Amino acid sequence: MAYLLIAISLLISIFLSALIIPRVLVVAFRKKLFDIPDERKVHSGIIPRLGGITFVPTILFALCFTTGLRYLIGYEIPSESLHFIIPEFYFMACGLTLLYLSGIKDDLVGLRYRSKFVIQIIAASLIPLSGLWINNLYGIFGINELTPWLGIPFTILLTVFIVNAINLIDGIDGLASGLSSISLLTLGSIYVYYSQWIYATLAFSTLGVLLPFFYYNVFGKVDRCKKIFMGDTGSLTLGYILAFLAIRYASYNPQVAPYSEGAIIVAFSTLIIPMFDVIRVVLLRARTQKNLFQPDKNHIHHKFLAMGLSPRKSMILILVMAAGFSITNILLMPYVNNNILFFTDISIWTGLNMWFDKIRNIKNTNN
Repeated sequence: MAYLLIAISLLISIFLSALIIPRVLVVAFRKKLFDIPDERKVHSGIIPRLGGITFVPTILFALCFTTGLRYLIGYEIPSESLHFIIPEFYFMACGLTLLYLSGIKDDLVGLRYRSKFVIQIIAASLIPLSGLWINNLYGIFGINELTPWLGIPFTILLTVFIVNAINLIDGIDGLASGLSSISLLTLGSIYVYYSQWIYATLAFSTLGVLLPFFYYNVFGKVDRCKKIFMGDTGSLTLGYILAFLAIRYASYNPQVAPYSEGAIIVAFSTLIIPMFDVIRVVLLRARTQKNLFQPDKNHIHHKFLAMGLSPRKSMILILVMAAGFSITNILLMPYVNNNILFFTDISIWTGLNMWFDKIRNIKNTNN
């Protein structure tokens, strides 16, 4: 029955998203709410960027509806878990609402980065306020248990970091939604494996809303007014949900989930591409003495485009890389030390980027 309810949540999200997005497109074109191309953007033409406004209402509807069904049919969550689950989801919904509203304002009229950053910190702080925070590093850097004084600030910073990583990776069609879909499918499947049905329902409800969006974003035609972007409303809320799901899995709490030695590696391996890419870009800006918050064209998708690949091929290759990192880490986790896995991921990422840089430089020299 639990599997059926998760499937229902997925189908509800797909249906509502497919129903709402065409209506959003109509409103966007009538009100002339477009994403205007500039020198940093790959697309040309006027394209609405309000796809993200469908995300939160659809996800919460699917999640609440299926959770209500669980109680109506008598399939209740164990009482010992409810003590943790209820505050986590209530506070998560509060943070999601803050980011959703700030994202709408940013997409419609703009929002100063400082204001956006403050809202992100407030929303991120709601996760540890619910009692959920990274309390164990599982031996990475020789650190195991974290005290609240370390774990709570770390959780807040990590949440803000992931939210911005998803926001910044949203540079070509299908990339942010594709990377998020891989992460949601992986985390959702893990939660199903461990019978953590409420978290699995959230993951698959979010995945469902992305599938119709991915179609319109990647395959929609500009000249037929069928193409749409998610905007900050979508990327910020997606990043928040992904951070919540990853932190929940990485947090050690045997009353909610069984102990898994590689939990933190598995949880965040699904987000390696956006997280590592932001770190690389920030380090590059610091080395070249540029403003750390100034937009540029140094992200992984810009690098692939400079190598001569089309946006579609760039998106597919990056998604393959993300899936490769995630699957490899999950398969190796029972047999390989967390530190070895972590530093191997860094080494592979560094090596790949050096190789990409070499190809890009050869391409530029030939041109």
